[in-house]
Amino acid sequence: MFATLSNSQDWEAAGHSLRTSWIEFTGRYGASGLVALALVFVVIALVRRHRYRAVNVLNQVDLKRLQGAIAEAEKKTVGEILPVIVERSDAHPQAAWIAGLFSFLFGSALLAAWLPWDQPVALLASQLAMGLVGYLLARVLPDFQRRFIGEARATEMATEQAFQEFYVHKLHETEAKTGVLLFVSLLEHRVIVLGDAGIDEKVDPNHWVETTDAILDGIRRGSLCEGLSEGVARAGEVLAEYFPWAEGDRNEIPDRIIVRKQ
Repeated sequence: MFATLSNSQDWEAAGHSLRTSWIEFTGRYGASGLVALALVFVVIALVRRHRYRAVNVLNQVDLKRLQGAIAEAEKKTVGEILPVIVERSDAHPQAAWIAGLFSFLFGSALLAAWLPWDQPVALLASQLAMGLVGYLLARVLPDFQRRFIGEARATEMATEQAFQEFYVHKLHETEAKTGVLLFVSLLEHRVIVLGDAGIDEKVDPNHWVETTDAILDGIRRGSLCEGLSEGVARAGEVLAEYFPWAEGDRNEIPDRIIVRKQ
């Protein structure tokens, strides 16, 4: 003969205990903790949002200053320097899906006590709603999206985009093969220096470390213009050492800075 225990009271009356302490704990603190954590991420992402907009990183005064820095650096070398700044090197659609999955799982764990486990449809709807919030945040807030982009992926996409920019802007067509690209990808937080064949034959890649470090330092201090100015100067020093200015040199690449969305 079998007896059916229809609810938790029957279960406890039969002498069993319910192990619900973790559920009670998450029910009491999980919701507020999740909301607080989400708000922190959202506020930080909103505050930093302007850092990922191409139109905000450099104003007209900055552009003129950088043009002057390029012209000054190229006075000592036959090399050509072109800075290119893009908002992103890739859309990274997988980041939004990862953010959605994270919100789905993390939210379900923290809000376990509040979820309608006895109502499958309502339960699934609640979990999908949490996942949707994470997905949408990653779609509209670049700083939030960045948290779900792997470092290797960021480097790979930025490097690929840098090579595309190098050829699109014809840095490979200079007479002495001395074109240099200073590439900055805002979303990926990557700075890449690419030199043409003539430069690669003579200049060790380690010589560009000071250039990239100078640009990154400026970004960390909140001044891309300062970083790029210093980076252009460092690049000019390297080029002047290996490819000094010569009579008859002409400006093959206009002294300009390209800033655009991707």
